[in-house]
Amino acid sequence: METVIIDGLAFALPLFIIALGGIYSERSGITNLALEGFMGMGAFIGTLAVVLTKEFFPTVMHMAFYIAIVFAMLGGAIYAMLHGVVCIKFKANQVISGVVINILAIALTGFLTSQLNEVIFGKPSSKFVLDVLERFSISGLSEVPVIGSFFKDIYPFQPIIIMVAIIAWYTLSQTRYGMRLCACGDNPQAVDAGGADVAKIRMSAVVISGALAGLGGMCFVYSISANFSSSFYVGYGYLAIAALIFGNWKIGPTLMACALFGFARSGGYMISGLLELPSTFSDLIMTLPYILTMILLIFFSKNNNPPRALGEVYEKGKR
Repeated sequence: METVIIDGLAFALPLFIIALGGIYSERSGITNLALEGFMGMGAFIGTLAVVLTKEFFPTVMHMAFYIAIVFAMLGGAIYAMLHGVVCIKFKANQVISGVVINILAIALTGFLTSQLNEVIFGKPSSKFVLDVLERFSISGLSEVPVIGSFFKDIYPFQPIIIMVAIIAWYTLSQTRYGMRLCACGDNPQAVDAGGADVAKIRMSAVVISGALAGLGGMCFVYSISANFSSSFYVGYGYLAIAALIFGNWKIGPTLMACALFGFARSGGYMISGLLELPSTFSDLIMTLPYILTMILLIFFSKNNNPPRALGEVYEKGKR
């Protein structure tokens, strides 16, 4: 049980921060299937920053993790602007834009990783290798039976995700900006009539979405294999989208959905180990969160209440 909780949280929290980014975008009215592309590009930029730091500035490698987090968020945010410009300025189909951005991210990160390894480092490799993060435990709390597992073998990014999530929740639910953002997804005409710029608010929401997805992608790099490749993040963006839909575009229920997916994944690996299944069956265990997603959506999607203007192109001044 301890392993299930520890590994489940290590997967659920990065997934949650990516889904939280999706909530920001979709609550503003912009359909965001591009989360996977945002997290992939953000993780690529963050990993590249660390690799270059290690190569040319080894004296600051003690700050490598924080460098990775900052650059991953910047990379995700900048790449997200592409989705924002295409959907908001040029009023393109938001679903198609998201799918194309995901495909483009996989192709670009794969190509650039191989080329940069060859040109800069002289290593024909499709991966960037990072140092393994050291985990820590909170003394006292980690020794409590069962509950102590939540405070044991913690990755450094886990408290960062929690703090960022609290700030994101407060901004979305307790500030004027957050109220206007949500209004853009429900009644953009009212926001326009109130004197606010719907396009700017939606663009900012998409950029925030990219930054949060980049953070989640970088955390997955460190927790899953400590190396970056263009295939490591495939599927996680869509799982985050499923979590926010299952959570009805609300932060609390989305967190619960991500925790459910995380514990299903780690629980599946535990069962595979206990039964001593061959590696082929262990790979099959990775499908559990996606199977669970389909089952949950079948039973709960009819009760969903998405933003009323989600996916709609807004024309300024239109009534």
